[in-house]
Amino acid sequence: MRRLIFALLLLFGLAEAATAEAPLVLAAASLQESLNAVSDAWTKAGHERPVLSFAASSALARQIAAGAPADLFISADEPWMDYVEQRKLVTPGSRVALLTNALVLIAPAGPTRPMPIRKGFPLAIALGREKLAMADPDAVPAGLYGREALTRLGIWAAISPKVARAENVRAALALVERGEAPYGIVYRTDAMASPAVKVVGTFPDESHAPIIYPAALLTGAKSADAPAFLRFLGSAQAKAIFRRYGFGTR
Repeated sequence: MRRLIFALLLLFGLAEAATAEAPLVLAAASLQESLNAVSDAWTKAGHERPVLSFAASSALARQIAAGAPADLFISADEPWMDYVEQRKLVTPGSRVALLTNALVLIAPAGPTRPMPIRKGFPLAIALGREKLAMADPDAVPAGLYGREALTRLGIWAAISPKVARAENVRAALALVERGEAPYGIVYRTDAMASPAVKVVGTFPDESHAPIIYPAALLTGAKSADAPAFLRFLGSAQAKAIFRRYGFGTR
């Protein structure tokens, strides 16, 4: 039965691979490289490799609420984990604050000058008639953080008509990588993952809520390995890997 479920997830683009014993992990798009590296370390220790499915936290949370089978959920913010937990879909006591991140302004790699980010900074002028790439600022964590920061810095009203809304933070990154947007707002870790972009500014921590990635075991978990993999995510070995990819650890 679980193989059939995984096959359906593959059909809808929700999973990369499947085995009967492997934990199925739904994770924020910004975790792609780091969580794959952590999963490699877990596999080298003799375990079945987890099945990793990456998308916007908002989309994953809604999938879980709609009954999508999964063992673990790692969100890029706390509100979307709250959304799942409020529906009694999180195993009590399993939720942990796993990682932290930072929000940055990026441009295509090249001669673009740094843009110090402060109250009223001239991003709208720099954009001109072009677009700012962001994950959907109405739903996706990276976009929500970005909108909050631009609002607190006093420029959201000028920027909002210029936003190119992407389905997740990696889609926003891709718009800048391809030169389809001259600037974008992504996490520090996304910028580190791409040689095609560069950071031109870092948003002050006080301009947005703390970026915290919670992880939890779901009540529908079937894999016997899932609780142990969740514990491994918080181990010294896993934390060292996450830090290598630019995350902060708790």
